[in-house]
Amino acid sequence: MRLDVVTLQVAFGLIALTLLVLFYGVSVRQQQSTYSKWWCAAIACFLTGTALYLLDGTHHQVWANPTGNALLVAGAACVWGGARVLRALPPRRWLILAPPIITILASALDSPSTNTWSAGGFLLGFMTFYIALASVETWRLKPDITTTQRPLGVASGLLGLYYFGRWITFLVAGPDSYAFTTYFGTVPTTMFTIVLLLIVSFTMATLSTEQALRDLRAQASHDDLTRILNRRGFLDLATAEIRRPHSRDTPCTLILADMDHFKQINDTYGHPAGDAVLQAAAAACTRAIRSTDLVGRYGGEEFILLLPGATPDTGELVSGQISRTLRSMQPAFDFPLPTISYGIAALPPGPDRLQTAIAAADTALYEAKTAGRDRALQAHPAHHERARSPQRPQSLDDRSTTGPHTNTPSPDQP
Repeated sequence: MRLDVVTLQVAFGLIALTLLVLFYGVSVRQQQSTYSKWWCAAIACFLTGTALYLLDGTHHQVWANPTGNALLVAGAACVWGGARVLRALPPRRWLILAPPIITILASALDSPSTNTWSAGGFLLGFMTFYIALASVETWRLKPDITTTQRPLGVASGLLGLYYFGRWITFLVAGPDSYAFTTYFGTVPTTMFTIVLLLIVSFTMATLSTEQALRDLRAQASHDDLTRILNRRGFLDLATAEIRRPHSRDTPCTLILADMDHFKQINDTYGHPAGDAVLQAAAAACTRAIRSTDLVGRYGGEEFILLLPGATPDTGELVSGQISRTLRSMQPAFDFPLPTISYGIAALPPGPDRLQTAIAAADTALYEAKTAGRDRALQAHPAHHERARSPQRPQSLDDRSTTGPHTNTPSPDQP
């Protein structure tokens, strides 16, 4: 079988259709990957646009050629849109829609019934533009987003360079020149695109799996109601943080925060009101901390914070900020918001630093409740010694609390 233009375009179409079905069935329908949705849209545009070129030489060329050009540009725009989504940046709608519209209008004015390269400069220019933007977005990905950054960047970079050379050769020498037909014509371009399409598609499969796993990890480590870390997620990240080499020689403070008389909110105003209060408290905690700090819902109406590099005095300041922020939210509620009591403890040296600090902070929290609530108390050395002792008071780890995804709080401490 001779590899003429039609044969290659049909082969490209079959490959693109197969990839579209596979990606839509697995990455989009099963994993709900946003990036895969953009990639499927890109493949669909490339597939349809290439199919329309098969009508060149017929009386349908007058509409099929401009439409095919616009669809190819739209496909490249979707590639860029997907790259933007990877960086959690929304693609600009006008930048997605305007170039395909410009391309189809320019093609319609460039004798599309007889000129198979109608508005070729616009087509190749916009293709180069979008692929270059996608390459830049890919290289700007953080390494913790995906392990496929380099294959994606190399593939999109090579394709961008190829289309740039194609565009320049088209403008300088024309579509009928020896240089263009030999190196940048339909046959070499289709073969080059097929190879890169396969490379990028397998990379996309890996990326979709990574996204799905990352989403599952986030769901497993975060509280559904408050959107902050749940108990297990906090403990895992806190343990990893205090095991860092630099953390051993720097201070670190832990805060336990418990809402006062929270059960009365549920009993008097209902669980939806309690949910709203928990969300407000989580927001207040989040606003009061730095990006390097950790905050989680430890159970029921209890929150836990880890402040690396901070002293207990700083912990008191953070506690005060949380309470002030929560009070500032009062106008949004038609019932009085509860106050918060805090237990604050520095992480001591030793193998069980985190658990010892939690137990010490729990004891300080108990004393804050006993002293009248709505206050923050620091744990003193006796609390740490009691925390290490087998006879220590029950800590939050030992106490029976409600799960972090429900609003059925444990009774308020005395």
